[in-house]
Amino acid sequence: MGTENFGHMAVKTMAKAKKHSVAVSQNAFAGQAERPTQEAVETVLGQSYALWEQLVAQLKEELKLDGEEWNSSGLKYGWSLRLQVKKRNIVYLGPRAGSFMAAFILGDKAVAVARKSSLPAYVIKMIAEAKRYGEGTPVRIEVSKPEDLGPVKILAKIKVEN
Repeated sequence: MGTENFGHMAVKTMAKAKKHSVAVSQNAFAGQAERPTQEAVETVLGQSYALWEQLVAQLKEELKLDGEEWNSSGLKYGWSLRLQVKKRNIVYLGPRAGSFMAAFILGDKAVAVARKSSLPAYVIKMIAEAKRYGEGTPVRIEVSKPEDLGPVKILAKIKVEN
């Protein structure tokens, strides 16, 4: 499978995996053919927009992320902002109503490092229970409060370094 389907497969498989445990809120821009505007993202996220802006700025500064790109894998899945370093996808940020989802696809080295890291127990458990796919292990963290940013930043750093 080529990289053009990478994000689509990852989002699709993560959504399936999540159905068994907790209801996943739908991407706020599912069914929308046009890329969302900054104003639309701000409106949908509400109070979480400040967290979105903070996370994007901090990841760009701290991890030297040099690319961002809105991407849609199809009307059904909506839109996500991919943050990249040298064209390599690090994290996908998917807007939800009042929150956003930070999604990662971790390779084997990154999974091994994450298991030994200072990540909260619930994230390590999520990684341990996630199904391994050809493109990696999917991890999704919903961000709706400031405390949610820490694990996302740790995973982004692990992803960049591994």
